[in-house]
Amino acid sequence: MSGRRVSLMLTCLAVAEVVAGAVLAAVAGMSFADAFNTFVVTNGLMGVSFAVCGGIIARYHPRNTVGWLFIADGLGHATGALMAALAVLVNEQGGPVAVERLASTLLMYSWPWSIGLFLPLALLLFPDGRAGSAGWRGVAWAIAVTSPLFVLEIGTSPEPLTDELAPGYLTLRQYDDLSALWTVAELRTSLAILLAVVSLVVGYRRGDELRRRQLLWLVLAAILVIAVVIPWSFVSGTPIVVLLAVPLIPVAVTVGIVRARLFDIRLVVSRALAWLLLSIGALAGYVVLVAALDTFVSARLGKSALVTVLVALALAPLLPRVQRLVDRWMYGDRDNPARVASRVGEQLVAGEQVDLVGVAAAVRTALRLPYVAVRTPSGMLAESGQPDGATDLVPLSYAGHDVGELVVGLRSGERRLSSADRSTLGVVAASLALAVRALELSADLRHSRERLVMAREEERRRIRQDLHDGLGPTLTGVALSADAAANLVDSDPSTVRDLLANLRRDARVAIADVRRLVDDLRPPALDELGLIQALRQRADQLAWRSDGSSIGVDLRVPDVLPELPAAVEVAAYRIATEALTNIARHAGARGATLQLRCHDRLDLEVLDDGVATEPWAPGVGLSGMRERAVELGGTFEAGPCPSGGRVYVSIPLDAA
Repeated sequence: MSGRRVSLMLTCLAVAEVVAGAVLAAVAGMSFADAFNTFVVTNGLMGVSFAVCGGIIARYHPRNTVGWLFIADGLGHATGALMAALAVLVNEQGGPVAVERLASTLLMYSWPWSIGLFLPLALLLFPDGRAGSAGWRGVAWAIAVTSPLFVLEIGTSPEPLTDELAPGYLTLRQYDDLSALWTVAELRTSLAILLAVVSLVVGYRRGDELRRRQLLWLVLAAILVIAVVIPWSFVSGTPIVVLLAVPLIPVAVTVGIVRARLFDIRLVVSRALAWLLLSIGALAGYVVLVAALDTFVSARLGKSALVTVLVALALAPLLPRVQRLVDRWMYGDRDNPARVASRVGEQLVAGEQVDLVGVAAAVRTALRLPYVAVRTPSGMLAESGQPDGATDLVPLSYAGHDVGELVVGLRSGERRLSSADRSTLGVVAASLALAVRALELSADLRHSRERLVMAREEERRRIRQDLHDGLGPTLTGVALSADAAANLVDSDPSTVRDLLANLRRDARVAIADVRRLVDDLRPPALDELGLIQALRQRADQLAWRSDGSSIGVDLRVPDVLPELPAAVEVAAYRIATEALTNIARHAGARGATLQLRCHDRLDLEVLDDGVATEPWAPGVGLSGMRERAVELGGTFEAGPCPSGGRVYVSIPLDAA
């Protein structure tokens, strides 16, 4: 037989016992007050609530011990309700005393197990049915082993449920002589409940977001129970009717296990806790003022009316303050954006590099959020917490451009960020966007430096190879020919003439290699003609394609340029040459325009009238132009424009 079927049968048994008890109470002619005083009502209500809630938990989570403990708790209370009604009925009808005593015995030995064993264990093992550590497992075993002491305290009492009923079996005549033992039993039961509450507090502090949501349901039930206990205790001095509020606990536990994300439990607990604290303050103030003013106002002004007015006037300004304190406990500093921004700022300046992981953790902690992450188009930069449910997005914008987004995990029951959360996150997003942009620029700079170093080393390797493979052997041959000519100058003049001819040829080859290496290091046209004339010369060279078609290149340059840094001059020449070459090879243009402007920056723009409708695919030429501009602190743009194609470069003149 499956566990779900067994749980259903036991739940139905408990409900049937309660129904049977209600029927027997009606047959016995018991009034509601009589049924209440004999605990038929309270035991029946708790029996049904605990058993049904336990059955629901066992239905969805059959391996969770809490569900089975609740079913056992419900059976204990249900049996107590049935036996109490049966004992009263037998007594009223004049039935056998043995049956009446047996019913009283079952009554007194059934419900104490629910209070002394099943309920403390269920709270201790909430919400997953397991103790958190070896220490708490020891507490669970201690509660189980000592639970018979509380049962014996209730069951062995010779006092009947009411004066009309016969006492049960298994009672002790020397019961009063064991009062010290029964005091220990009472303390043991109170300690068991207290330890269960402590375990819940520890679980809340150490648990993840889901566990905290589950525990908050129990907190809400406890608040409601306390809200009933305190006023009733002031009114009647007896907590009997308070037992009617106890079923709120199994309901809260069931919702916490089965439907923890039903709605925003934080908001409900926040409001309920604020009103509870204020109510306790109101009652305490009422008692203090009554005691202090009784002798002055009882005879003349009417104590109750005056004290009520004074308490109301005194506590009215406290509600917003109490609500703020509770909201801060539940929602963090969302109503204080400056404090959240300060925490984020501390993380941003905490080290040499921007710590986005610390920023995400600071935002999550400050707003009591389950999950916060910083995401950019290139990927996830940082995250904190676990994405336990739905998420919402807060864009990160810098200079009018989106640089990323803040991914925020929503609290239990929330479908979107509240206006207060979004407003606070908006303040944080401004500084966070700046940090993300700074990281991007830092990464770009690092990559640019890496490419620059690689290009420099590659250029050195190429020059070394050229010197080793080209100029080196040539000069070696020149030296050997010179030595041979010197040795043969007297003995073989004709051979010497041949050697000198070869030597002249090899020297010219070496000179050509040197010029080629020098030209690769810096275009000679820049030194011979200057930048403007060198660009004119290059434009004239590219005026004709290989197929014979022509390209009209219009140079719009100033007559005279100020003295430019060498690196800026070379970069402008290389970029302009590459741009014109690309136009001749790929653009299909009939004309091109090269504009050069020089103020605080050197601006170079190359336009063509070719057909360009799609973004340009980055290749070696475009990458080289971009790297030349970026390594000098400049900007580079390339792509289609309404008139055709466009390459634009702006380099600061202080780049050198």
